[in-house]
Amino acid sequence: MPYHLVYHAEVRTKDIPSINQNLRDRISRAIDTRLTTEPQRYGEPLRRTLKGYWKLRVGDYRVVFKVVKDEVWIFGIAHRREVYERVVRRLAL
Repeated sequence: MPYHLVYHAEVRTKDIPSINQNLRDRISRAIDTRLTTEPQRYGEPLRRTLKGYWKLRVGDYRVVFKVVKDEVWIFGIAHRREVYERVVRRLAL
């Protein structure tokens, strides 16, 4: 079953432009091949404040997402040291 991708507004305006082009291409390929086909197979569930959300590892970068029916909602794409606090801030708004 193919999944439809839905991006948080700040992912497109802040996260993606701040990543260099090579990494951006690599992350885009990972999202297109893994999250649109089997997000739970390739992702890992998160714990604590982000319980119910998942992460996809792409090198040192993480894609934080949630699966809702046939959609994958992407809430953050950033380096592993900052992605989780960024997503928690976005979810609190």
